[in-house]
Amino acid sequence: MVEPGAEEKADRIRSGSQTDPASAGVSRLLSRSTIIRLFGTYGTILVLVVMLAAFSIAEPGTFATIGNFRNILNDMAIGTIVAGGLTVPLVAGDFDLSIGYVASFCGLLLVGLLSFNQLSIPLAAFIVVVIGAAIGIVNGVIVSKLGVNAFIATLGTGTVVVGLNYAYSGGVPLQLTHSREFVYVALGRLWGVPHLILIMAAVLLLLWVVLNRTVQGQHIKAIGVSAESARRAGVAVDRSRIVAFACAGTCAALGGVLMASNLGSGQVTAGDGFMLSSFSAAFLGSAALKEGQFHILGTLIGVLTVAVGNNGLAMIGAPIFTQYVFSGSLLVVAVALSSIGRRYAKDS
Repeated sequence: MVEPGAEEKADRIRSGSQTDPASAGVSRLLSRSTIIRLFGTYGTILVLVVMLAAFSIAEPGTFATIGNFRNILNDMAIGTIVAGGLTVPLVAGDFDLSIGYVASFCGLLLVGLLSFNQLSIPLAAFIVVVIGAAIGIVNGVIVSKLGVNAFIATLGTGTVVVGLNYAYSGGVPLQLTHSREFVYVALGRLWGVPHLILIMAAVLLLLWVVLNRTVQGQHIKAIGVSAESARRAGVAVDRSRIVAFACAGTCAALGGVLMASNLGSGQVTAGDGFMLSSFSAAFLGSAALKEGQFHILGTLIGVLTVAVGNNGLAMIGAPIFTQYVFSGSLLVVAVALSSIGRRYAKDS
């Protein structure tokens, strides 16, 4: 005698057995998608944590110390300021390849103004920072008003700046004649904290406020999402892009000032490396806490990741070439993580 409801139970069992593989496949796909999405959001932080743990285990007596972490922050301060400025046009969807050349030129020009023209430190610094902002404005006008691709425009502007650099210096470093007061700007301390760390914190805070607590910052973000939609909403797109490039130029010039103070001289190519390191930091930062979005806190985390890696490699005695391999590989990983984050953010 067949138990009542037995046939219905059998049908449900057969139906379940037929759909189980598909359900399992969907679950696996969702799980894989979730993991990839997490990497796109927290990948940089994961890399940073793994490196901190690995280097702390490898060199507990030298790496994992307060003094070393203070040195890391001090060493990364100038690069962080330049990268923070670069983040602003990146938020607006633009590139600026001139920042390293602007930093070199402004640092060299500052030393010349101090040594040859005998200007005061505040006046000389003000002049070169204004020049850096002006170069950024020129970039913004070329991109927004003339419609030139930002990659081409800023590369061209940067090349012009290199020419000005060589024309002004003759291709040789410029030495400070009275360096004690100026060098103290970068090498001094306040309440035991290096000046560079304090300046870095102040600049990043200001940039964060501009992007997150001002109307102009909201306009820049809107342009990064869709310039056409922002224009239809009444945003002054051209002006906002010019402001973004001006921020990048200003921070590059400030980085050049601090670099000259740190070195005690102006050198023709001293800041050229900021371009690669700044882009690496910004793209790494876009895979920290937000899905493929450039933001100031993320850039700070990105610079810290690069700095910790280079410091740790030096601590364990790795050959110098490994730092270049590390930095280049990190840039590729950073762009990949940023791409993943943007793709999943768009899908959601």
